[in-house]
Amino acid sequence: MEEKIIIAGFGGQGVLSLGQFIAYAAIADGKEVTWLPSYGPEMRGGTSNCSVVVCDKQVASPIVAHPDCLIAMNKPSLYKFSDKVKAGGTIIVNSSLIPDKVERTDVNVVYIDAAALAMEAGNARTANIVVLGAYIGMSKLFPKETVKKMIEAKFANKPKVIPANLKAFEFGYATAAK
Repeated sequence: MEEKIIIAGFGGQGVLSLGQFIAYAAIADGKEVTWLPSYGPEMRGGTSNCSVVVCDKQVASPIVAHPDCLIAMNKPSLYKFSDKVKAGGTIIVNSSLIPDKVERTDVNVVYIDAAALAMEAGNARTANIVVLGAYIGMSKLFPKETVKKMIEAKFANKPKVIPANLKAFEFGYATAAK
């Protein structure tokens, strides 16, 4: 098993954190993993992306030219990376910021209104966690409980935000299951 993922958006959207959650869950599940960030000099609003490779054996390279899955959090990222997704792969689109429809017919496309679900979960800043839930729900790459434990561990020093993040994860997971 090998899963190659590109996660892309604006700085401040939690793109790199989303990739880290996947990487940490992979480690907790006994998989080999690489996480490679790429971002501009801006703190917020600049471009940001990361690649994650999850494998049963040692990862040969952290470079992802043709991902199995693209998570596009904004329109520029969708246009930059959508043509690179392997035929038969998946594109997860944050429809809160991307009204456009993906025209490729050789990939599975999942649209998720991450901002609305994050607000419903109680914290607008959890849109990336909504998308994490959608990805895990769709890919079944790891057990749901493994990822929830990673969320709790990541926010252990901010216990007040844990319930909203767990709720956001569940909302995304449930959306992908539909």
